[in-house]
Amino acid sequence: MKLWGGRFTKATDKSVEEFNASIQFDCRMYAEDICGSIAHATMLERQGIISSADKDAIVAGLKAIYEQIEQGEFEFSVELEDIHMNIEKRLTDAIGEAGKRLHTGRSRNDQVALDTHMYVRREIAAIAKLIIQLQESIVKAAEKYGDVIMPGYTHLQRAQPILFSHHLMAYFSMLSRDFAHLKYAWDMADMMPLGAGALAGTTYPLDQPFVARTLHFGKIYDNSLDAVSDRDYIIAFLEFAAQLMMHLSRLSEEFILWSSSEFKFIELDDSHCTGSSIMPQKKNPDICELVRGKTGRFYGHLMGVLTMMKGIPMAYDKDMQEDKEGLFDAVDNLKFALTIYAAMIDKMTVNGQHMRDVLESDFSNATDMADYLAKKGLPFREAHAVVGKAVHYCIEQGKVLQQLTLDELQSMNPLFAEDIHHFLDIETCVNQRNTYNGTSPASVKRQCEAGRGAIAAEGETAALWNDTVASVYELLK
Repeated sequence: MKLWGGRFTKATDKSVEEFNASIQFDCRMYAEDICGSIAHATMLERQGIISSADKDAIVAGLKAIYEQIEQGEFEFSVELEDIHMNIEKRLTDAIGEAGKRLHTGRSRNDQVALDTHMYVRREIAAIAKLIIQLQESIVKAAEKYGDVIMPGYTHLQRAQPILFSHHLMAYFSMLSRDFAHLKYAWDMADMMPLGAGALAGTTYPLDQPFVARTLHFGKIYDNSLDAVSDRDYIIAFLEFAAQLMMHLSRLSEEFILWSSSEFKFIELDDSHCTGSSIMPQKKNPDICELVRGKTGRFYGHLMGVLTMMKGIPMAYDKDMQEDKEGLFDAVDNLKFALTIYAAMIDKMTVNGQHMRDVLESDFSNATDMADYLAKKGLPFREAHAVVGKAVHYCIEQGKVLQQLTLDELQSMNPLFAEDIHHFLDIETCVNQRNTYNGTSPASVKRQCEAGRGAIAAEGETAALWNDTVASVYELLK
């Protein structure tokens, strides 16, 4: 029997049941649903709405159902549509009349909102730790390869020499912004909707602050209509996830290029690559390609929810059921990507000597030659033209700038002196870029130290979130 069947005189068509049901995916929120129900039942008893005996029976029954689900002994029913009705029906079957009183003062509208808020908070807490783990891997790699110099690129053309560690720490900065974005998503999710009912609140004297404290929510929705119709917290999470995946996709693209035979800058560990079914020599960066490819799914999930929400009137509409599959998929794939990238960076090998050989054979130090002339008094635009002609000359002669003799250089401009070759040295090019955020060893060392400080601060936030989440699930014990 359906929990809402009193109004109806005909059974629901089986195809309608299947299309209408969400139990296939929202069953993963069973712990959140049970915790919310325990808090709700406890509040109902405190307010004199249900008896102590009924409350005790409800709580004991819900904990038993939790154990059944954990042990794989709970059979979910499509006929009962969703996780809420599946649990309530099982509870009523187990404890009788008391189970029928659990839903007093609430609706599935505010119940599903509560479950989803709690689920998003739980996953944010878990993802925060994974971001920090990846950041730690990046800093460790930056410190391990602190003396490796690589070509820096613009337009995918060699531009200027930079430290490999400097390049890695750029991704650390991206992840730091992602963590800040995650804080916003947490704040949006940390709001308690239960008590809003279907849309208008309820006639029962509910103690919403008590429920919020029990479930460790920082805020309560001010408006009942907003409480049941808000999906901004899901959008905020998907925005965060899409941006983080975009950053990982950029890193994937570089790892794919750098590990190719054409670049040979890095070698990914065998454990993070696959082979070819026909070409025995192949070692493919499939994981990087998958992360790059999955990024499109994240954009789709975000656009899907935005598009779904744009035309929905107040308050709840069934359209909103479409908020979950994309959310769940984003959570699963994001956790995978963060976990595997931390391990991939830990195990990769950096071919520093090859990078150095590449730099010795190109014109990445051309800007430094122009700066040399400008520091001697030549206007930079004129210095730029002199060096451009020097590069053209080198191409014709099959040389690089370091190979030009002093006589050749002075024929181009008399300001060149014996010290020019020192300034064209790759180490000098890197060491002199000692601005606050530059690529010099001193600057990158500061970035790594600041990075470790950021990790410590993020760790405190992540610990607070995880403690909050863990406290909620103590209700299940």
